[in-house]
Amino acid sequence: MSTQWLQKYPAGGAVIKAYEFARSAHKDTKRRSGDPYISHCLEVAKTVHEWNLYEPSIAAALLHDVVEDTDYTLKDIEKRFGKEVASLVSGLTKLKKIKYSDKDPDVETLRKFILSFSNDLRVVIIKLADRRHNMQTLKFLPPELQKQKAWETTEIYAPLAYRLGMQGLSGELADLAFPYLYPEEYKWLLENVKEQYQERAAYAEKIKPVIKKLLEKNGIYPVIVDSRAKRYSSLYKKLLRYDMDPEKIYDFVALRIIVKNIEDCYAALGIIHKMWPPLPSRIRDYIATPKPNGYRSLHTTVFCLDNKITEFQIRTQEMHEENEFGIAAHWAYQQIKSSKKHSKNWGGVTSRKELLWVEQLRNWQKSFSDEKKFIESLKVEFFKDRIFVITPHNDVIDLPAGATPVDFAYRIHSEIGNQCIGAKINGRIVPLDYELNSGDMVEIMTQRGKKPSESWLRFTKTSLAKDHIQSFVRSKFKSFKKRAEAPGMEFKITNKDRPGYLKEVTSIFTEFKINLTYLNSQTDERMAFSIVTIRCNALPESKIKKILVKLKKIPETREVRCKFNR
Repeated sequence: MSTQWLQKYPAGGAVIKAYEFARSAHKDTKRRSGDPYISHCLEVAKTVHEWNLYEPSIAAALLHDVVEDTDYTLKDIEKRFGKEVASLVSGLTKLKKIKYSDKDPDVETLRKFILSFSNDLRVVIIKLADRRHNMQTLKFLPPELQKQKAWETTEIYAPLAYRLGMQGLSGELADLAFPYLYPEEYKWLLENVKEQYQERAAYAEKIKPVIKKLLEKNGIYPVIVDSRAKRYSSLYKKLLRYDMDPEKIYDFVALRIIVKNIEDCYAALGIIHKMWPPLPSRIRDYIATPKPNGYRSLHTTVFCLDNKITEFQIRTQEMHEENEFGIAAHWAYQQIKSSKKHSKNWGGVTSRKELLWVEQLRNWQKSFSDEKKFIESLKVEFFKDRIFVITPHNDVIDLPAGATPVDFAYRIHSEIGNQCIGAKINGRIVPLDYELNSGDMVEIMTQRGKKPSESWLRFTKTSLAKDHIQSFVRSKFKSFKKRAEAPGMEFKITNKDRPGYLKEVTSIFTEFKINLTYLNSQTDERMAFSIVTIRCNALPESKIKKILVKLKKIPETREVRCKFNR
C-alpha cells in the first residue's frame, strides 16, 4: 500500500485531509482480498494523481466509497471538504447504485447515460480509475460477479474510455476483462501465439538501435524508440477477421517512435520509407485526420530488416500522452502551458457554449486552459438535448429533451404506447403530458383495447410516437417507403464449431417469421471456428436488436455482426 506519492501534497491540504478521513472511515473494513479497504481508495486516487487532475478530484477519489459504505453522509463530506468535492462524491455514489445487465443490447445508451447522469466529466474519469483497480483485483470475487464485472468493463467502461481519448486505459480494461469473459479463447491465445510474441519482441529489440541510428544520421533525434505488444483482447478480435491465422497478423509487436514535433513525425516517416519499402495499403495518417476519439499518430508497415513485415507508429510526446490518457492528459498539458513557472494555477479561458458527443467534445475542450471553467461548462451542457430515463427493469432509455410518458411508452413497444392510460414517475402518478427528466424511473399503465388520442400529438416529441398516433387517428395503415425500399440485410455469426449450432441459429429467424434469402456456413482449416452468413429482407431496428440478443445467447457464439447490403 504505497503512500509515497501523497508526500507531494501539503499537510493540511484537501488531499491529505481526505486520506486521513477515508482511512479513519474505513478503518474496520477489509476487501475480499484481505487488504485494508483504504488500499483501494489509495490506488484509485493514485491513478487520478498520475493523470494530473487537480486536488478536488484526488480528494474525491480518496472519499468515493465513504457515503456508500460508512455512516458518513454527503453533508459530512461537504462540511469538511466543500461543495465541489461533495458534488464529485455524490456523482460517484449515484453511479455505484446503477445496475447494468448483459441482457440489455443497447450499451451505447448506457455509456451516454453514465455521462449524462454524472453531470461532471471528472466523475466519469474517477469512476474509470475505480473500475481499473477493481478489475486488477477481480480474481478475489466469486465467478458470477467476475463475469458480470468483466461484461460491464468490456461493453461500457472500456468503450467509454476510448471515446474520451483514453486509449491506453481502454485497452488495459479490455485486457483485464478478456480472460474472465472468454477463458477458452484466452487459453487458446496463450498456447498459439506465445512463440510469435517472443519472436517479434526479440526482433523489436534488434530493430530499436538500428532505427535510432538511422534517424539520428538524418538529423532526427527521437525522444524515445520503444515497442508495444498488441493486447490479447485486441489480437483476438483481429484474428477473428483473419480466419484465426496468427501468420496474417503483422503488428504483434509494433515499434513506437516519439519525436519532438510534428515536422519530425513526417520527416521520420519519409526516412523509414526511403530505407524500407512500405505496404501502400497500410499507411495511416491520424495526425492530419485524427480518429473520432482524438487519437493522433502516423502508422506505417514496411518490409524491414531481414524482409520482415514491421509496423511503426510515429508521434510527438504530447500526442503519446493524449493517446494514452485522453482528456486527463490534455488538462495536464494546458496546465503546463498556462504558466511559465509550471505552477498549478490555470490561465485564461475562451468561452464556448455548445458541446456534442465525441469529436466535438474533443475539439471544444481544446479551447480551454482553465480546468475549473471547462468542468463548469460541461455540467448540464453535455447532453442538453437528450434525457436518459429508467424502466422498472432497470433498462436505460434515451429520449429527446421534453419527452413525455407517451414518447417513452412508444419507445418501449408500439402496443404499450397504443394502450397507454397513465404513468408513474418515481412511484408518483403524473399526467401523460408530463416532461421527463434524466434519472426518472418511468412505469406505464395500460388498458387492453385502448386506442391513442389525437390530443397526444400536441405534446409528444418523438416521430415514433407521432407516427403511431396518426396511424390510428386516420384509421389507415401507412406503408413506410423507406422500409419498403431499404436494402437487404446480412448477419455474420462467428462461433466455435459444434454439432447443431446452425440449426439453433436458423430457428431464431424462424421464430421471428423471417424468410432467408441466403444461408452459408464456413469452418476454418483447424475445424475450430465457423462463420455463418445469413441474408434476408430489410428488418425494423426493434426486430434487429431482438435477433442480435438471441444470437449472442447461443452457446459458443463469439461475435455477431449485422449490416445492410446495398
